[in-house]
Amino acid sequence: MTVSYTLKVANAKFGGFTKLLFRWKGSIYKLLYREFLVFCFLYGFISILYRCVLDNTQQEVFERLARHCNKFAKLIPMSFVLGFYVTQAFQRWWGQYTSFPLPDNLMMVVSGNVHGTDERGRLLRRTLMRYANLSSVLILRSISTRVRKRFPALEDIVEAGFMTADELKKLNHLYSDFNKYWMPLTWFANLASQARKEGRVNDDIALRLLMDELNNYRSKCSMLFHYDWISIPLVYTQVVTVAVYSFFMFCLIGRQFVKPEKPDEDKIHLDLYVPIFTLLEFFFYAGWLKVGELIINPFGEDDDDFETNQLIDRNIQVSMLAVDDMHHNLPLLEKDKYWVDKGPSYPSATMKPVFMGSTHDMRILEDDNEEPLATPKTQMLAINVWPTTHKKKQKNKSLQQLCLCCRSKCKGERSRLEQPMKSSIPSALQQQHMIIQHVCPDKLLGSPETTGQANQEP
Repeated sequence: MTVSYTLKVANAKFGGFTKLLFRWKGSIYKLLYREFLVFCFLYGFISILYRCVLDNTQQEVFERLARHCNKFAKLIPMSFVLGFYVTQAFQRWWGQYTSFPLPDNLMMVVSGNVHGTDERGRLLRRTLMRYANLSSVLILRSISTRVRKRFPALEDIVEAGFMTADELKKLNHLYSDFNKYWMPLTWFANLASQARKEGRVNDDIALRLLMDELNNYRSKCSMLFHYDWISIPLVYTQVVTVAVYSFFMFCLIGRQFVKPEKPDEDKIHLDLYVPIFTLLEFFFYAGWLKVGELIINPFGEDDDDFETNQLIDRNIQVSMLAVDDMHHNLPLLEKDKYWVDKGPSYPSATMKPVFMGSTHDMRILEDDNEEPLATPKTQMLAINVWPTTHKKKQKNKSLQQLCLCCRSKCKGERSRLEQPMKSSIPSALQQQHMIIQHVCPDKLLGSPETTGQANQEP
């Protein structure tokens, strides 16, 4: 049975993942403990032999051998070899999982496009889905040990209700040297065409949709068969296995606590008797190899292999419910809760603000130290046609008032501008508030000299 711990790690909290280290079923301890005990036994046996059985001359030979093995064992690229192997095995494992034939899409199309509430229509829909499930049973029976034990013979499939006796005769009557899992899918295609002739399928578009979903289902069954047929090359599996086991065979001798080669090393030499770091290294590397061996074929009977029998039972039950009991069996149409209320209602305590973008709450502050914009030095004519009472006060004090031109220069300009304006001004009160200003870049409006001159004009 597949070991699931998803609920245990729903929230990342203190000690949440640490608790998973103490689980036994599906753990690396259950998978590796036999090899680990054998390695510890052999290491202890060699250590006792070195310390208690060998004489001084033999101990010196063993010490030279241990140093030599420890030196050259590091040349084996364990991380690279194991990393690439496990990566390929995991990609293969995930591909087999995504290639598992599920009838969900097919049963939706059959239920929606093969019409008829009479016995004939019901028989057509159920038979179509039974053919699809029969094909998956045949392909899983040829690649999964669990399904093979459940259906050791084709007669057991007939007894389980996936196939009739007449269909078994037709299946055996057709001779082929290869797997015949595709035959029920051919029956499906022919029966769908017959339903189109009978008018159970409304048009050719609906029939085409049935054929497309059938081909998708067939391609997944074919992919599972090819995954079982073509494995990771045997030579690479052999290389990885030989590399791991030879590395730790050298470690049995090379990681022994022997006497130091130089007398000066006695001060830093530490004889622990138990090679803690070597045992950890064995646990990591050998465990990595076991993971690759576990996921390279997920259709066995390991703890984390696929539950193929449970998937078969689920598929046949769900597909029959969808095309039979639920066909045109709709609930009563009613106005939903949000017919008037346009949004979902949450309790005020659990309601959270809606995310509107990272810059939604950004506040732009005016910098008081910012220098005012330079006043353009181009000549311009400022004409105000609105009464002064309707003027808005200027908030920015850094703006400078522009100056009036000299009287001699502006006299001709004013007379030219006031002539067309007189006809458009209805009253003397508005004429009093009319100001015609000509921009001059070398004088400012509001100075005592220019203000006085402006007031003295008739």
